[in-house]
Amino acid sequence: MREEPPTRDWLTHRARASPEKTALVEADDGTEWSYAELDDAVAETAGQLAARGVEEGDHLGVLMETRVAFVRVVHAAMRLGAVLVPLNARLARPELERQAETADVTALVCERQTEADAIAVAQRRSTSERAATIPVASVDSPEEKGAVALREQGTQQFEPVEWSPTDTMAMLFTSGTTGDPKAVSLSMGNFFASATASAFRLGVLPEDRWLLCLSMYHMGGLSVVLRSALYGTAVVLQEGFDATAATTAIAEYEVTGVSLVPTMLRRMLGASDLADSLRFVLLGGAPASDELLARCETRGVPVHPTYGMTETTSQIATASPREAFDYDGTVGRPLLGTDVTVVDDDGTPLPSGEAGELVVSGPTVMTGYYGDSEATEEAFGTHGFHTGDVGYRDDGGRLWILNRREDRIVTGGENVHPGEVVEVLRSHPKIREAAVVGLADDEWGERVAALVVPEEDATDRDASLTEDALDAHCRDRLAGYKCPKTIAFADELPRTASGTVEREAVRERLLADGECDERGDERDERDERDEHDEGDDCDE
Repeated sequence: MREEPPTRDWLTHRARASPEKTALVEADDGTEWSYAELDDAVAETAGQLAARGVEEGDHLGVLMETRVAFVRVVHAAMRLGAVLVPLNARLARPELERQAETADVTALVCERQTEADAIAVAQRRSTSERAATIPVASVDSPEEKGAVALREQGTQQFEPVEWSPTDTMAMLFTSGTTGDPKAVSLSMGNFFASATASAFRLGVLPEDRWLLCLSMYHMGGLSVVLRSALYGTAVVLQEGFDATAATTAIAEYEVTGVSLVPTMLRRMLGASDLADSLRFVLLGGAPASDELLARCETRGVPVHPTYGMTETTSQIATASPREAFDYDGTVGRPLLGTDVTVVDDDGTPLPSGEAGELVVSGPTVMTGYYGDSEATEEAFGTHGFHTGDVGYRDDGGRLWILNRREDRIVTGGENVHPGEVVEVLRSHPKIREAAVVGLADDEWGERVAALVVPEEDATDRDASLTEDALDAHCRDRLAGYKCPKTIAFADELPRTASGTVEREAVRERLLADGECDERGDERDERDERDEHDEGDDCDE
C-alpha cells in the first residue's frame, strides 16, 4: 500500500487556501481574525513556545479554560510537532499531578487563574525520577514565582513540522473503566477521519459559524477548533458558558452550529428562543430526556443527539432531528467509516433488537492508552474497541444506549467513577465505609450521591461529620462535579450474601432520605460556576 505523504499543520494549509475568510470571532467584543491573521498569531505563539524549548515530540500540557490564547496554542503545538495534552482546569491539584505524570508532560502553558496549580504540578513532576525541570509559561502576566510570561520570552526561529496520519497529535484523558486517569493517544489521522465523517453527517456550508462554548480540554470543545480549520469555517468563541449570552451570540453572529450537553441546551431554551440561523445543535455528553427533545421539536430546534467517546475522537453515531423526534431515545446510525458491533459477554455478535456491549472499529478509534499497553490490550477485541456501553440497534441500523457495563456516573456530561469518590470519602478519619451511586436528576441527568458509615467511635456531635464538612473534605481533593450532592449516614452498608455492596439498595436508601434536600440544592447552586460541558466530550 502506498504510504501517505506528509502534510503541514492544518492552519497553514487553510491560510493559504482562504486567507481572507473569517477564522475566529470573540463573542464578548466582536473581535475577528481572518485565517491569515490567525496564522500570523499562531506563528508568533509557536515561536514563543520554541523559545521556551518546546520542540517536536514534546508533550505540551495546557491548563486553561476556553479562550483565544488556547486556540493559538492548539495550532502552535501542531506547527511545532508537539503532542497537545489538554488538562482539565477544574480538577483538584492531586488529580492534575496524576494526569501530568501519566502523560509525561514536558512543558506547561497556563493562565492567571491556573498559574498556581501549574507551578505546583511542574514542581511535582520535576522532583520525580521520570522528569527533568518542567517549564511553565503563562499567556497572562504571572503573579507567582515559577512561571514566566509567554510573550516576554521573545520568539525563536523554527522549522514547521510535517505530519503523517499515524503521528500522535493529542492526548486527552478519560477515566476508562477503572477510574484511573488514562491518556488517550489520538493520531492526526483520527482527528481527520472524525472531522470528515462529521461533515458528511451534519453538512458543511461555506458561511458556517460554530459557537464554541464548551471547554477545550474536552473533545467537544477541541474538535470545534480543529474541524473548523479543516472546513475553512468560523469559530465564534464564548469564554465561559452563560445561557443568555450563548443565545445572544447565536443571533448576533448568525451562528449555524453549536455543540452542547443537555443541561446547557435546557438552560438556553429557558432563556429565549434560538435564532433561525442554526442548522444543527450537536447534543451529547449525556442522554437527552424525552421532555427536552419534545421541546426541541415544538420550538423547531435542529437537535442532533449524538453518542461518542474520547477514545473514538468524538462522534460514533449521530441522529438527525427527524430520527430524534420519531424514534425516542435513539442516537442515530454510526458515522461514515465507523462500524459498531453489538456483542454478548462472550464477544459473539448479536442480532438487531438484542442488547449487548457496543464494540467500535474504524479510522477514528484511538491508537491506544499512552504508556499502558495492558489497558490497551484489554480494550480491544476481535471486533474492535470495547466501549463498556450497553445498547442495541434496530432493523434500520439506529442505535440506542441503555447504560454502562460498569457503574460510572454521568453528571452534566462529565464522567464520575464511584470508586474514586469512595476512596476520598474513606480517607476522612471519621468515615469507615462509603458507597457512591448516581441518582436521577432533572438538571444534570445524574447526581453523585453517597451513603457513608461513620467510625464506631464517631458521635452525632462530631463537627467533622456534617454534610457540609464532608463536602469540604471532598472539594479539597476532587473536582466539584465529582463531589456528592446527596449524603446520607448509615450504620452499615447493604450487602449481598457474598459481601458485595448492593448498589440498588444503596440507591433506595438515599432516595428515601431525600434526594433533593436543601443542602444538596445549595451545592448545586455553588456548582453552577463549574458548568458541566462535555465530559467526555460533548462526547457526544
